[in-house]
Amino acid sequence: MKNPVMDVKNLEAMPAFVTKDGSEIRELLAYRNSAIRNQSLAEARVAVGASTQEHYHVKAEEIYFITAGQGRMRIEREERAVRTGDAIAIPPGQKHKIWNTGGETLRLLCCCAPAYEHSDTIITEVRAD
Repeated sequence: MKNPVMDVKNLEAMPAFVTKDGSEIRELLAYRNSAIRNQSLAEARVAVGASTQEHYHVKAEEIYFITAGQGRMRIEREERAVRTGDAIAIPPGQKHKIWNTGGETLRLLCCCAPAYEHSDTIITEVRAD
């Protein structure tokens, strides 16, 4: 039996785009660019002093895994400090927001199942820019 072709993506080769919540994303694996069909993996970056807009996903459950920096995470009414090495579970329908409270870019892996879609992201606050 022939082995399937290995599907490998490098973070630095992936183009950045801004998601509906305002974070800069590099989508590593999803149906749009790989053999993956039921989830997505992306790296998000939040600048020093910045945050995402509070939002929720109608269908997708999400996992954040902090790979660099520190921040403050809010899910619904609960808030706590988060840092490198923390994994955060975000069920569908739960409003969430993350702030970068450190002195370096906050970097986190975001895994969504089903895959991230702008249309599945509902913004629940207005930015005061």
